Amino acid sequence: MVSGVIFQVFYGLMGSWTAYLISCLYVEYRSRKEKENVNFKNHVIQWFEVLDGLLGPFWKGVGLAFNCTFLLFGSVIQLIACGSNIYYINDHLDKRTWTYIFGACCAFTVFIPSFHNYRIWSFLGLAMTTYTAWYLTIAAIVNGQIPDVKHSGPTKLVLYFTGATNILYTFGGHAVTVEIMHAMWKPRKFKWVYLVATLYVYTLTLPSAIAVYWAFGDQLLDHANAFALLPRSGARDFAVVLMLIHQFITFGFACTPLYFVWEKVTGFHTSRNILVRAIVRLPVVLPIWFFAIIFPFFGPINSAIGALLVTFTVYIIPAAAHMATYRTTFARENAVEKPPRFLKSWAATYLLNLFVVLWTLVVGFGFGGWASITNFVHQINTFGLFAKCYQCQPKKPPTH
Repeated sequence: MVSGVIFQVFYGLMGSWTAYLISCLYVEYRSRKEKENVNFKNHVIQWFEVLDGLLGPFWKGVGLAFNCTFLLFGSVIQLIACGSNIYYINDHLDKRTWTYIFGACCAFTVFIPSFHNYRIWSFLGLAMTTYTAWYLTIAAIVNGQIPDVKHSGPTKLVLYFTGATNILYTFGGHAVTVEIMHAMWKPRKFKWVYLVATLYVYTLTLPSAIAVYWAFGDQLLDHANAFALLPRSGARDFAVVLMLIHQFITFGFACTPLYFVWEKVTGFHTSRNILVRAIVRLPVVLPIWFFAIIFPFFGPINSAIGALLVTFTVYIIPAAAHMATYRTTFARENAVEKPPRFLKSWAATYLLNLFVVLWTLVVGFGFGGWASITNFVHQINTFGLFAKCYQCQPKKPPTH
């Protein structure tokens, strides 16, 4: 448990640093383009465009591939979570059927034009996750420890690094940083907003994780969804409903950048006709729906995506791109954003970026990738593809 807490703090701070790097590159790109009198009216700037403008087509291609793939599977994870959570309120339908239903519901996000329209939803999502996290904390403490609870933790390296990579995924959600910054009136404040948000997330994740682990111990190794372990109550059902709404919002957050990319490919990005853009966006939802049905492994898929995609998308590429952008003396002297005060120099910034790249490459992608893929293959061998009800307990026969 101690190492889990340390990993949460460490990856949270490292995620805040790379979010800061992305914000610096966005501000640099926009500043250069505005000097060239480029007009961004009716155009949303995206990460791959920042990489293209600052570093060229190779970086654009790499950034686009990783970013789109991560956001696609990030949307898949939200859809899987919907099917998994609602099952603990209504188990008359299996998780796969619920995923079909929520896939259709989430498809309505095609009608939400941009991140400007998610402002109020963001605040509501914050309230929902706050309630759910503190419900888990209080419910675990009130219900107490289960009989003969064991706290042996992960007994194999595979389980240890799978868990660590799951945490890396949790604090790697800033793949939509550029799109969110573009929707802000004062984009430069994003780096501080993100840091404060990370500190607030600690108040939600740490107490709930510690309390639930204290109460259920090793049972969590076989139950990816904590709702499955808590007794049913009105408070639990309310938490599940709130998380379903939150996951709908998060699905929109993850999928909207994909909508933008597809609109630009098809030539409809600047259209002001919401209905036309919604119809154009619909094909993006179909592969998400399909992958959520074929890989319903709530939990293991998070760590697999974390190791294979999050590592590069929001850690390695931003750190490497920042070093490449400011590699020349001229670029450093004319940088819009100078190194932060606590580092004071470009040399220290480069060293920190190099550490992020090497650590993520070796621990996150290397060990994490090995562990996550091993665990993912185990889930496929155990439950099979298109699993009807992943980790569901056998239903008790009706009593007469």
